[in-house]
Amino acid sequence: MNSTNTAVSRRDQILREAARLFAERGFHGVGVDEIGAAVGISGPGLYRHFAGKDAMLAELLVGISGRLLTAGKRRVAEAADPEGALDALIRGHIDFAIDDRPLITLHDRELDRLRESDRKLVRQLQRQYVEEWVAVVARVHPGATEREVRAAVHAVFGLLNSTPHLGAQSSLPGRREMSELLRGLALGALGALDSTADWRVTY
Repeated sequence: MNSTNTAVSRRDQILREAARLFAERGFHGVGVDEIGAAVGISGPGLYRHFAGKDAMLAELLVGISGRLLTAGKRRVAEAADPEGALDALIRGHIDFAIDDRPLITLHDRELDRLRESDRKLVRQLQRQYVEEWVAVVARVHPGATEREVRAAVHAVFGLLNSTPHLGAQSSLPGRREMSELLRGLALGALGALDSTADWRVTY
């Protein structure tokens, strides 16, 4: 492995451990030395990779927002039809919700700690990601209004992003079973859009 790949790998290790520790104990409850110890280097050694904890937090939250958007666009572009695109979006977000639970916790707790420019970038990336979902869901459920589609998409995000609150990983179903459970719940929630025309008439 060359030095560039080693540096990238070490940065990834630092970010992964920083996310875990920040999620467990809060941003201000974790010191640079503790992050360094988690990856086997001295605290001061971290400064060869990051300017400090604030830089780590920014890269974690901006980074995952960008990756979700990039992957979402790719999945939509590669899908054969809207139904396939929606299934791909759901599966991709489930992978994130299961594998990156600390990042969900970080976003909920620590987003306001980012510099304004980084916070705005996160919000911009998230809005674009939402638009990918809204466009696909609207095609799969054409009878729903745009407001209903947006509400349903955000509700599904809330459902899928609930994974940090479901208890210890060991208390949950296996990864495959959990993935299929979340997929079924998401599809069921979005399927309610097919009944919205009846609700509008009834109420």
